[in-house]
Amino acid sequence: MTSNGWLQIALFGVIVIAITRPFGGYMTRVFAGERTFLSAVLRPLERLVYRCCGVDETEEQSWRTSAVSMVLFGVAGFVTLYALERLQWYLPFNPQGQAGVEQVLAFNTSVSFVTNTNWQSYVPETTMGYLVQMAGLTVHNFVSAAVGIALAIALIRGFAQHEASGLGNFWVDITRCTLYILLPISVVVSLFLVWQGVPQNLGAYVDATTLAGAKQTIAQGPVASQEVIKVLGTNGGGFFNANSAHPYENPTALTNLVQMLLLIGIAAGLTNVLGRMVSDERQGWAIFAVMGILLFIGVMTVYWSESRGNPAFAAFNVDSTSSALQAGGNMEGKEVRFRDNPVCALRDRHYRRGRRGRCDA
Repeated sequence: MTSNGWLQIALFGVIVIAITRPFGGYMTRVFAGERTFLSAVLRPLERLVYRCCGVDETEEQSWRTSAVSMVLFGVAGFVTLYALERLQWYLPFNPQGQAGVEQVLAFNTSVSFVTNTNWQSYVPETTMGYLVQMAGLTVHNFVSAAVGIALAIALIRGFAQHEASGLGNFWVDITRCTLYILLPISVVVSLFLVWQGVPQNLGAYVDATTLAGAKQTIAQGPVASQEVIKVLGTNGGGFFNANSAHPYENPTALTNLVQMLLLIGIAAGLTNVLGRMVSDERQGWAIFAVMGILLFIGVMTVYWSESRGNPAFAAFNVDSTSSALQAGGNMEGKEVRFRDNPVCALRDRHYRRGRRGRCDA
């Protein structure tokens, strides 16, 4: 446990607290149908979606109607995703020629992504083509997250409206959530990730020769667009099997911080939405405080135990203390690319000057 570690934890906590209230206020206006700074651009598109889908945005739904709408939406999503996976061989944007996904795996994956579980019992870069990744998995990362948020909003309305029979409109809530919350953040952060080095292309995988002379296939594709919604919607289901431990999904310390904030941002903001909708923000902050305390206890427990290292390694004369060359503690299987040490700092300065030797490990 180091002062640098405590500082990073404190900084993350301060940022989360700082964004909770403004983000909560924005989400409250979105789900209340009030004007936002994006309304001039997105309101016409929102109306077009309602017109194409035959949705009356002024119609209130009972909890039974909302539940039926959610189930039917899930069934339709499952069928389309399953079909995309099974027919993958015949579909475009499949430069690696990935075969159709085996039926049991396709069924499991479809159910998982539709229900926001996003379980991956496969290696994405050797199983899924680009169209399935984009039109299948990425789309469900959006809509399954929107469904979960819409249900949370319906629950909050139930707390706030004791005598009202309606809980809003399921179709309106998922449309507004997707258009005004998930998509704008995803577009902006996707561009940021591309700037930081995350791939976003439709090219075939690249064959490379390593310094040791071995042959290696480097997977790429439309990664940035899927990465953002993966973390923003707390989905899992990344473009690569290693998820955010893969340098193409999470290349720098800055992208690591942003992804951590995306993971917790909506959950934190929804506590403020509850406070605003029940006309008492203190209730929202109370829930936020409970969540924060539980998170802090978990972080401290893990940080303490991990920083002690694995006592079994002592028998092998392994040094697990913190130093300028290692983070210390239990480093088995840990991400060390973002370790800021003097060696990496020196080599990175040479890299920025056009010399070789960037340190990514």
